[in-house]
Amino acid sequence: MPVETITDDQELAEHAGFRWLARGDIRALSCDALARAGFANAFSTRAGGCSPFPENDLNLAGFSEDSAENIRENRRRFLSLFPGDWSLATGWQEHGTEVRVVRDGMSLPDARDDERCDALTTNLPRVLLGVKTADCVPVLLGDPETGACAAVHAGWRGTAAGIVPFALARMSEEFGTRARDVIAAMGAAALGCCYEVGPEVVEMFNSRFAEDAPSIFKPTAGGRALVDLHEANHCQLTRAGVLPDNIHPAPLCTMCRTDLFFSYRREKQKHGRTGRLFGVIGRETR
Repeated sequence: MPVETITDDQELAEHAGFRWLARGDIRALSCDALARAGFANAFSTRAGGCSPFPENDLNLAGFSEDSAENIRENRRRFLSLFPGDWSLATGWQEHGTEVRVVRDGMSLPDARDDERCDALTTNLPRVLLGVKTADCVPVLLGDPETGACAAVHAGWRGTAAGIVPFALARMSEEFGTRARDVIAAMGAAALGCCYEVGPEVVEMFNSRFAEDAPSIFKPTAGGRALVDLHEANHCQLTRAGVLPDNIHPAPLCTMCRTDLFFSYRREKQKHGRTGRLFGVIGRETR
C-alpha cells in the first residue's frame, strides 16, 4: 500500500509548511522544508493503532502502561510510512540535556530505548531518530549541508535547561553543523492556550527568558501563567543562530486536540494513563 498525502482535515493539512501522510488509518504530519532538504520526518498522531487508549490508538512508547506487543506493532505500523529499510534509534528520556550521538558501526536492528538521553543526533543515512512526547515539544533539526540531523524532546524542564541549544552545539562539535544552515520543525505540544504552570516554573522561565517573557507568558492568577513552549524553543533556536524563516512550528495543541494527539495533562489525570507520540527524522540515502 503506497503512502498517501491526505487533505481531509483542513485546519491541519493546509497549514503552511506541513502536509499529512497516511497509510491506511495511520496519520502523521510532515514538515515540507525538511523533506525537500532530504530528511524523512514525521510527527505521529494517535490514529490507526492497536492500543486500548481507549481503543485503536497508536501508542508508541510507555511500556509500563501498555503491552510490549502493542507498542512493537504500533511502531511497525508507524514506520511503514517510510519506504525502504530504516533503523530506529530512541532513548530513555529524563527531561535533561543529554545528547546521544548515533555513530558508524552501532548495531541498530531495532529501536533502543535503554540509553538515557533527551536528544539524539547522527549523520548516518537511513536511521530514524525518535523522541517520545505527550504534551512536551518534539523538535526536529536537519542540516542539509552536512547531512546531520537531530531529534529533541523539550518539555518545560528541558526547555528551561536549554536542550535544543545543547543539541545544536553537539551537531556542530560532531559534524561541523552551522546553525544558520539548520532547518527546524516543532510538532504538536501543549501550547500557551492551555499549558498553565505554577510560580516555581514561572520564576525559572523568567530567569532564562527575561527578554522574551512577554511573548512566552500570559499571567493567570496566584503567580501562575500560561506558557508557550513553542515560542520558548523558537527563541532559543534563533538565539543559537537558526534563521527565523527556517523554523517551522505546527500550531497544534495536544491539550486542545485529544482527538488527534495524546495529552499527559488531559488524560493521565482522567484515565490514569496516556499514550506517547513519536517525532522522527532521518537522512535519506544520497
